[in-house]
Amino acid sequence: MIETLRCSTPDGAATGARYCGNGGRPLLFVHGVGSTAAIWDSQLEAFGGHHACAAIELRGNGALADPDPALVTREGFATDVLAVADRLGIERFTLVGCSLGGVVAFELWQRVPERFDAMVIVGSFARYPDGQRYADGIAAAVRETGDMRAFAEGRAAKMGLPRARVRETVEQMGAKSVACYLASTQATWTGDYRDVLPAITVPALVVHGERDAIAPLALSQEIAAGIPGARLESVPGAGHVANADDPPAFNALLRAFLSG
Repeated sequence: MIETLRCSTPDGAATGARYCGNGGRPLLFVHGVGSTAAIWDSQLEAFGGHHACAAIELRGNGALADPDPALVTREGFATDVLAVADRLGIERFTLVGCSLGGVVAFELWQRVPERFDAMVIVGSFARYPDGQRYADGIAAAVRETGDMRAFAEGRAAKMGLPRARVRETVEQMGAKSVACYLASTQATWTGDYRDVLPAITVPALVVHGERDAIAPLALSQEIAAGIPGARLESVPGAGHVANADDPPAFNALLRAFLSG
């Protein structure tokens, strides 16, 4: 059964997790800028029987009380992961991050590499091409609509989603405040972790959704080429959030990686 956890971080933000399982190799899941922790429910259900699983609720994601937008940063997101891991008594973990979640993995590696057993990067990037301009374009679209739900409906149409996933995406993105989403957008698209990749020494799996229109295949290839020994896999027919677009296919890749 999936339970919920709420806690505060050292810098005063609210974070938490959806979690299940209490044994085996711990798995921490980190969602993207347009999602909440619920995007990982299929993985919690699939892996909770054999692993301690926690899907992090990042600060300012709409599922928690909104923090000061100034606290919504890549460093803050990394703090959220550590706060939940510490609260659950998880010392070492495999981190599975989608989009922004992959960025958080790289940020965390810089801070606490000793806590990683492995990492799985889904639909993400070490550096987004012309990231500041891309973030500015998203921010302009949000301000133009003035409403997160209206913006979410337009954004969802560009993500290569299976039809059944559109409503879920709009609901999760639409629950966010404009101020926190703008701060999360700036954090997501403007980092540069290319120099971090060669220093990653744990096993790594890079997953790309075949129909991902947000993070093209070349960005996953760059990550896989940069991390020593990393493996690149594709999920046919999936878009930007492959774990939710095709849970059986994604879970099979993750299960094979964990057992390998």
